[in-house]
Amino acid sequence: MQLLLIHSDYIEYEVKKSTPVAEKIEESFKKGRLEEALTAFIAVEKVDESNVEGAVSKAVEEIKNVASQVRTSNIMVYPYAHLSSDLSSPKAGVAVLKGIEDALSGEFNVKRAPFGWYKAFKISCKGHPLSELSRSIVPDEAAPGAGSSECVTPVKEEVVSEALKAESTARSYWHILTPDGTLHDAEGFDFTGHENLGKFVDYEISKKRAVDKAPPHVELMRRLEIADYEPGSDSGNMRYYPKGRLIKSLLENYVLEETSKVGAMEVETPLMYDMNHPTLKKYLDRFPARQYSIESDKRQLFLRFAACFGQFLMNHDMTISYRNLPLKMVEMTRYSFRKEQRGELVGLRRLRAFTMPDMHSLCADMEHAISQFDEQYNMCISVLDKIGIKVDDFEVAIRFTRDFYNENKDFITNLARTVNKPVLIEMWDTRFFYFVLKFEFNFVDALAKASALSTVQIDVENADRYEIDYVDSDGNTRRPVILHCSPSGAIERCIYGLLEKEAMKTEKGGVPMLPVWLSPTQVRIIPIGEKHLDYARKVSGQLNCRVDIDDREDTVGKKIREAGREWIPYVVVVGDSEMEKGTVNVTIREDSQPNKPVKSEMTPAELDAKVCMDIAGMPYKGLCLAKMLSQRPKFL
Repeated sequence: MQLLLIHSDYIEYEVKKSTPVAEKIEESFKKGRLEEALTAFIAVEKVDESNVEGAVSKAVEEIKNVASQVRTSNIMVYPYAHLSSDLSSPKAGVAVLKGIEDALSGEFNVKRAPFGWYKAFKISCKGHPLSELSRSIVPDEAAPGAGSSECVTPVKEEVVSEALKAESTARSYWHILTPDGTLHDAEGFDFTGHENLGKFVDYEISKKRAVDKAPPHVELMRRLEIADYEPGSDSGNMRYYPKGRLIKSLLENYVLEETSKVGAMEVETPLMYDMNHPTLKKYLDRFPARQYSIESDKRQLFLRFAACFGQFLMNHDMTISYRNLPLKMVEMTRYSFRKEQRGELVGLRRLRAFTMPDMHSLCADMEHAISQFDEQYNMCISVLDKIGIKVDDFEVAIRFTRDFYNENKDFITNLARTVNKPVLIEMWDTRFFYFVLKFEFNFVDALAKASALSTVQIDVENADRYEIDYVDSDGNTRRPVILHCSPSGAIERCIYGLLEKEAMKTEKGGVPMLPVWLSPTQVRIIPIGEKHLDYARKVSGQLNCRVDIDDREDTVGKKIREAGREWIPYVVVVGDSEMEKGTVNVTIREDSQPNKPVKSEMTPAELDAKVCMDIAGMPYKGLCLAKMLSQRPKFL
């Protein structure tokens, strides 16, 4: 069940038209209004059918808790299917909503809006910190006797790997490693000057992954027309508008170019695999992720959560010499799938379908693997830096077995020296997974939630599992050590990180913007009047970048404000003076402060040189929308 709880001055509704699943209602039920109310917008989901009473009980508990916090005795129960794409049957939905209404009626003044009707409604949100809250509810296992209920349908058991189970039970030893090589106990470490690391440590140790409100990037991804939720799909599967697709494409191309520079060969592998394939079945139990499973031709298949198995099956069939090592292959997975838990799904931070650059390196032995690990660690720092996420923007986690640390202390300490700041250490006595060493660069957002970006892992199992061999210089076959590397992490998370970073920058009084090479529009030209439109077109033809023209019938002031809300890096205004002198008047966003724009007069050639310097060496694509703003549709 999904809940959206709004504390309002008032909520009122009026039914307009019934749907095929509309419940029968009396005339008095067709309109409703409550003053000073907590409105519970509710989407009942398939999972709730396994235990209707449990779903009702948990929802009532959440609603009561919030009602007590905002001190209201009026509650509106409002069915709202748009909160989920995994809805229950209508019969179960009505049963849950009526159950919630009945359970609350003893303590509160409750009204319930009818189920299955198109309704017009008005609501006035109070706007205080507790006035907008969201909750995800999953009932406990089916109650005894639930099978006899006509609302109950069986729910297929989720596929959970042994590694994921082990992750929840594994004992972790948490430390902070400083660049001088000292290993500090995490609980006693002084985080003064490293407050962001302190937030990350709290997040990791507490393991509280669920969120109770939307982080800032969710509003930004919509307002900037980058991405949005797709109600017609499963949760965690997004739609990307033209601007979002452009940004994703540029990031994908950039990461692939960087992996090509280190010798990685791009390949493509299937999206689904046989869950009962003997090798894959063993690997599934060693990877800490939940899978999507499907059935086809009486076979149980799973959607890939990485490109590992496809590349490893390919490696198995190859003839590999020591001369080929390190052998590197990369795939930009569009998409990888992980059945993340509902309470964790929010915006672009955590998805069920995501784009992952996945590179694997076959190394001759552990010494060779450690050397490659160091090179790829530095490559990941460089990749994120060019994307716009600097070393100061992320926190480092290094995870390993105690034996590996004792054998490689200097190497691991050097990883902290490279970033020149303390890093989080997670140490295990026993190896639970296929790797002995792993690092992640983690972005900590405005809600103090962390998300992994770049990672490299040293894999000591899968060469044996997949029977991957290479021929050594002495003619004997040997098993390589494998590195898993995602130079940027999921592409969507890079966008999330950039948006969250700029949201936090705005809170501190800065001016937000994307890197110029990622900005969907790099230069916007605003003609003061219609007579300046031809000059605007002429200037645009002299610029080798993504340039558009705001030819709409709005005031110049409004056009400038809208360009600011779109984070346009260079806003050009042209009028009589610019036409006469052959110049442009440019507002440079990067140099500006709130309400203090930095303007400069220059020639079109000078502007072109400045923009080209900003985007030099980075991938480029043309405009993703019509050049003239009057010809563009609105996506939201």
